Amino acid sequence: MPSVLIVSDSHGSKEELEVINKRHDIEHKIHCGDSELEMDDPVLEGFIKVIGNCDSDARFPEEQVSTMDDLTFFVAHGHLHQVKSNPLSIAYRAEENHAQVVCFGHTHIAGAEKVGNQLLINPGSVLLPRTRPEQTYAIMEWKTLDNIEIHFYTVTGELVEDLSLKTSLQ
Repeated sequence: MPSVLIVSDSHGSKEELEVINKRHDIEHKIHCGDSELEMDDPVLEGFIKVIGNCDSDARFPEEQVSTMDDLTFFVAHGHLHQVKSNPLSIAYRAEENHAQVVCFGHTHIAGAEKVGNQLLINPGSVLLPRTRPEQTYAIMEWKTLDNIEIHFYTVTGELVEDLSLKTSLQ
């Protein structure tokens, strides 16, 4: 079953990323920005990564589009798409790139929702969460486009059930 690990807003902390990487043996990994690390830092190896408003390494791209199995992912931090006001701008930008899944950070607020024919995922922050006490990240798994699950976890590995979502993109 294909899966992707999604993290964001680690703000210079390598420890949380190392712990999460060791816990999960997942081929596909996304960092939605504000790592505050260098683009080639070993802890980010294997991640699709984008620049956040707190990142200083200009080698990070503003956006990434990646197809994993049968799904296309659009990744951006969100600060250039005003996600703190409304996710509509980033959803439109993802649609222009024919992406079904939109991954972003910036707000530090974990959540996943299906809007129209898109799935929007914000993994929260592995360091500085807002509106909830848990430092979170997400794992998305799918068997088919009719059977998609997003599970949120704390940095200590506990499932955050009330954030998890089962949905379809059909």
